[in-house]
Amino acid sequence: MHDYRPRDLESVLADRLDESPIVALLGPRQVGKTTLAREVSRRLPGAITLDLERPSDRRKLTDPELFFDSHPDVLVCLDEIQRAPGLFEVLRSVVDRRARPGQFLVLGSASRDLLRQSAESLAGRIHYLELTPFQLSEVEPGDQRRLWLRGGFPRSLLAVSEPSSLRWREDFVQTFLERDLPQLGYRVPAESVRRLWTMLAHSHGQLLNSSRLGQSLGWSHTTVRSHIDILQGASLVRMLPPLHANVRKRLVRSPKLYVRDSGLLHALLELEDWDDLLGHPVFGASWEGFALEQVLGALPRWRASFYRTAGGAELDLVLERGGRRLAVEFKASTAPKVTRGFHQARKDLGDPETWVIAPVAEPYPLREGVKVAPLTHLLAVWGEGWRVRGRR
Repeated sequence: MHDYRPRDLESVLADRLDESPIVALLGPRQVGKTTLAREVSRRLPGAITLDLERPSDRRKLTDPELFFDSHPDVLVCLDEIQRAPGLFEVLRSVVDRRARPGQFLVLGSASRDLLRQSAESLAGRIHYLELTPFQLSEVEPGDQRRLWLRGGFPRSLLAVSEPSSLRWREDFVQTFLERDLPQLGYRVPAESVRRLWTMLAHSHGQLLNSSRLGQSLGWSHTTVRSHIDILQGASLVRMLPPLHANVRKRLVRSPKLYVRDSGLLHALLELEDWDDLLGHPVFGASWEGFALEQVLGALPRWRASFYRTAGGAELDLVLERGGRRLAVEFKASTAPKVTRGFHQARKDLGDPETWVIAPVAEPYPLREGVKVAPLTHLLAVWGEGWRVRGRR
């Protein structure tokens, strides 16, 4: 049997194909979209996959309506759909004629917003899913440190050694800049984006200051933001917005910026092994970004922001959904301590249930309404369907 590591999104994808005529599976390159699609498709009799990066497969769609009409009752998987945006109009006509779920599975490395510009005519006919790099729920118990160091891209995580893993991530960065950016339609100098990406790694977990970055790079702040938008659209960086709350305090308005995959962060900073990471000033921010991505991956339907006032009150993550509010602080210490600003922030927000997530062995209460806990404990309590393989 082929080598396949189960993904948590597998059952969700199968369910959405039972409900929607078109499902779009999005995420960065090399994250495992094609592997997951093949795993789901192989269970569906007659399913067809076309890779739109292959000229031979693109030629099959010279007359796409004729091709699709020749395969009316099977799932058609279209890989790298952003290479043929003109297909969306054809898909609308085909799915409306057939009026059944599970007609097309489209895979894309572009962002949902970019694809949506081409797929506006598919409103009500398409469901979007994002495949992230491996999450804690998808690796073996005890693999948290390796996942944090190497990141969740399959070939990086499963590499035979730390140097091999780092080489793969460095190659990924180079390939993205030199090949993927032009294929995604961006006409920007690769070296310029590399310089910005590296500077963002050094600013990981900090407030975005486009003007300061622009001064360092010799660019305008608008150029900085447009280049960040490229990386954000490719699911490689995250801009976490500030919370807009009616608290009668002067709130910070700039977003916080993170390199989404911790392994790519470490590659951009040339950190190969655990000792390199431990001795680097980014250690605490790296833990914050890694843990934040795990939480957001486990609670995808919650609205995420951070809270910070000009007076120093701060919480790393605030999650909101349906009138509920959950606050999270990240500390890269086995004996985490919180500041006066942490307590003031909780008071400002009405003392929500708050977790301090740290690399501790067991959860314990810090004070009423505040619990210190390992990352896996928070995910097990609050995660939507979250699990660690082999234990609940």
